[in-house]
Amino acid sequence: MTASEEQKEGVVTPLKGIRRTAARRMVTAWEAPVFHLSMDVDMSTALGVKDRVAGATVTDALLAACARALVAHPALNAHYRDEAVTTFDRAHVGMAVATDAGLVVPVIHEADLLDLAGIAQARRDLATRAREGRLAMADVTGGTFTVSNLGMMGIDYFDAILNVPQVAILAVGATRQRYVWNDGEPAWRPLAGLTLTCDHRAVDGATGSLFLADVRRQLETG
Repeated sequence: MTASEEQKEGVVTPLKGIRRTAARRMVTAWEAPVFHLSMDVDMSTALGVKDRVAGATVTDALLAACARALVAHPALNAHYRDEAVTTFDRAHVGMAVATDAGLVVPVIHEADLLDLAGIAQARRDLATRAREGRLAMADVTGGTFTVSNLGMMGIDYFDAILNVPQVAILAVGATRQRYVWNDGEPAWRPLAGLTLTCDHRAVDGATGSLFLADVRRQLETG
C-alpha cells in the first residue's frame, strides 16, 4: 500500500452522543440569518471580582452582567421557533464548557435572582459535573441565552454560533493591556473584546447594541 493510499483511507470516527447532537443543532443554527456586534470593555472592575467574592472568576462577572442585562432587555432573553418569538421573565444563562466528550452548555437557571457568590457556586458545580459527565437533563435544558468565553485560550475575538432556539449568544475574548485615550488622559487599560451574535428574525441591530452596551456598563461598574 502506498503512502497516498494510506492517506486516502484515513480514520473514520462516527459522531455520537454529545458531538452528534451538537452537529445537528449547528446545521439548524447556520440557517438563521445572524449578525454580529462587537465592543471593547474595560475589565478593571471585573478582574477584581475575586477580591470581592472568594472563589469568583471573571466568567462569573460576565454571567452576572448578562443576567442583569437580559432582564432589562427581554428581546435578547428569548427563543425563536416556528416563526414566533417567546420572551422570558427570568434569565436562564448557559455557559459553554469544553469536555472530553465535546462541548456542553449547562444552564444556571434564574441567574438574575442570584448574587455573584451564588453564580460562582452554581458555575463551579455545573462545570465540575460537566467535565465528569454527571450532568442531568435539567442541567442542559431551558437556557435562554449563552456565554462562550475563549479568553483563557488566548482568542481575542470570535463569532459564536447560536445555541438554537436561543436568539443570541455572547463571545468573550482575552483581556489584554492596551493603551487608550481614557478621556484625555492616555493610560494602559485591560480591555476585552465582546462579540454578540443575534438572530435577525428576533432581534434588530439597535436592540442588540443597547443590550451589549448594558453588559459593558455592568462589567465596568460592577
